[in-house]
Amino acid sequence: MPALPPRWRKWSKRRLPLLLVGGAVAVLAADLGLHVLKDMIGLVRGDRAPDAHAAPIIAAPAPVAAPPPAPAAAEGPFVVKSILPIPGPIRFGQYYWDESKGQPGPVVITVDLAARVLSVFEDGHEIGATAILKGYGDKPTPVGVFPITQKDAAHISSIFDVPMPWMLRLTNDGVSIHGSKVERGYATNGCIGVPDPFARNLFRVAHLGDKVIITDGKQLKLGDPIITQPKT
Repeated sequence: MPALPPRWRKWSKRRLPLLLVGGAVAVLAADLGLHVLKDMIGLVRGDRAPDAHAAPIIAAPAPVAAPPPAPAAAEGPFVVKSILPIPGPIRFGQYYWDESKGQPGPVVITVDLAARVLSVFEDGHEIGATAILKGYGDKPTPVGVFPITQKDAAHISSIFDVPMPWMLRLTNDGVSIHGSKVERGYATNGCIGVPDPFARNLFRVAHLGDKVIITDGKQLKLGDPIITQPKT
């Protein structure tokens, strides 16, 4: 192969890198043009692959089953239908009385010795609640269901010779509900002491034969039976 003249050799050293770069750019441009042409053809034909970042197709949500119907409100005069809106624990000497929701019907009295609270229900509506005194030691207040057997607005205890105003007798040995000075540190000899104004209201609505349910820690809520009726 003949040798190139000196000036051609200088020109080749200067221009050869440029030629190589230019050739590479031309090849890349041709390749890019080919891919663009394929994409255009595919777009026209409608068989282009979906964009990986396209918004997904959201399926329609499955129908939500309707909630089961709420159980029917409990009925009957011995089921809790409403409770007095008392903001917190009842302190000694405090009481609440509201007959606005009460309806003519059977009266049931509940006593929770653990909470030291007495409640009055008329036709299932709580119309009264108060803190109580109770018996301790060898004179505890008995637990059970007791009918009111006697009413005496100005009763004097034949055993202790002390006033027991607005008395509702529960047992033959003298246990009763009556007006008392309901303060911390006081107790009874087994009776249930309530504030005098409350005792007067209770005496007015209670009848002979009405049930008094005394428990040691049982509390009632809406819909609960106050008295469990025997199955027929």
